[in-house]
Amino acid sequence: MRQPQGTHKFLSVVSDATPAAARGNLRWVICALLLLATTVNYIDRQVIAVLATTLKGTFSWSETDYANIVFSFSAAYALGFMGAGYVLDRIGERVGLGLAVGLWSLAAMSHGLIGRLTVDNPLYHSRLVLAMGGMSVAAFSLARFVLGLAESANFPASIRTVAEWFPRSQRALATGVFNAGSNVGPIVTPLVVPWITLRWGWPAAFYATGSLGLLWITAWIILYRRPEQHRGITAGELALIRADGWEETQSKVPWRSLLDKRQVWSFAIAKLLTDPIWWFYLFWVPSFLKKSHGVDLSQLGPPLIAIYLMADIGSVGGGWFSSRLIRAGWSVNAARKTAMLVCALCVLPVFWASGAASLWLATGLIALAAAAHQGFSANLFTLVSDTVPRRAISSVVGIGGMAGAIGGMIFQKITGWHLDRSGSNYLMLFGIASIAYLVALGVIHLLNPRLKAMEEKVQGEKEREERPV
Repeated sequence: MRQPQGTHKFLSVVSDATPAAARGNLRWVICALLLLATTVNYIDRQVIAVLATTLKGTFSWSETDYANIVFSFSAAYALGFMGAGYVLDRIGERVGLGLAVGLWSLAAMSHGLIGRLTVDNPLYHSRLVLAMGGMSVAAFSLARFVLGLAESANFPASIRTVAEWFPRSQRALATGVFNAGSNVGPIVTPLVVPWITLRWGWPAAFYATGSLGLLWITAWIILYRRPEQHRGITAGELALIRADGWEETQSKVPWRSLLDKRQVWSFAIAKLLTDPIWWFYLFWVPSFLKKSHGVDLSQLGPPLIAIYLMADIGSVGGGWFSSRLIRAGWSVNAARKTAMLVCALCVLPVFWASGAASLWLATGLIALAAAAHQGFSANLFTLVSDTVPRRAISSVVGIGGMAGAIGGMIFQKITGWHLDRSGSNYLMLFGIASIAYLVALGVIHLLNPRLKAMEEKVQGEKEREERPV
């Protein structure tokens, strides 16, 4: 018998040991939709990295020009993250994520139109365009800006959805599963984009990949509802989802009150330190492989696929590891931080990637670091649902995402400047990457040593005391 709609409190608790047939698996269907959205998200942002060498040759870009284009994505991503979290906490993830995917799909497709611009265009010789590095740089920067603005909604909406659909003991695993899309996308992209480009040209690659999101929107609108409103959910699964004693409240956590919470700052600083490293892998590794090991567009697929297959394993494995420790009786604090420490230690060997003698040694070191990043990230995102009130989750993820994007902006500028002046020496960049995660974990532990949940002010009630999770 299905639980009636509108029920918000459950007195019975269903354990993870409940047979799957008795409780249902609709939550994993929802998680699969999030996985697909994240995959499309990363395909659309990764296309430019796969085509970087082609576009640099076509438009005579320097490393600094390319860095400025990538910087525009990061700047919009930072701005969008703040607004996306705020809006999603008010309009909900069903409408919010659907609108975001539609906008970023159109922005991704617009990249292909840039090839039609000619010197006859009146904007071609304007002072603003020339100041930005020329028409191609200005046009790509604008397209990347809109793409970044829309794509910023993906993670706040997905984390909020996981908190809505999963009990605490399964959130890290669910986060790891949907976050695996950030690796599936970069696996698919080097397989599809070179093939399309070599046959129909680089604009066609943007048109084809950008259209995928428009297909996803249809499935999302048809299939997604909140658990209490979904006709396909069983009473057993709904009770499992709410087994942590969750009770819906109509009160809102004031956005400004979040900025003085150490739970928010620990997440934001960790994102500031680690997100730039992932974006470095995403946007610069194809160029690194070309310059250090002579890998051209037709040969780019195998090493990138190896890197992101490993990252997929790390994403799911990192989430599974901490969830397994919790089921074994560890505290949430100990389980999450132990998993993050293991991941941070696995990143250290990437320091030697720039001097690796062979292509596959360099690929292996980067692949290990990418896997560790994703395992670290799955647990980092889950800290938000562990410690933040449900109605503030998207806002907090947005604040952290903005911090990560700001870090990415700074690091991308540094990367372009450093490579132009050092003759493409990547040693310093991989050195920074190798220690970022240990520093981030240290900050998290310093600011929240017991992983206490945030105090939440509810209208008409006193503040709830902080409680360790």
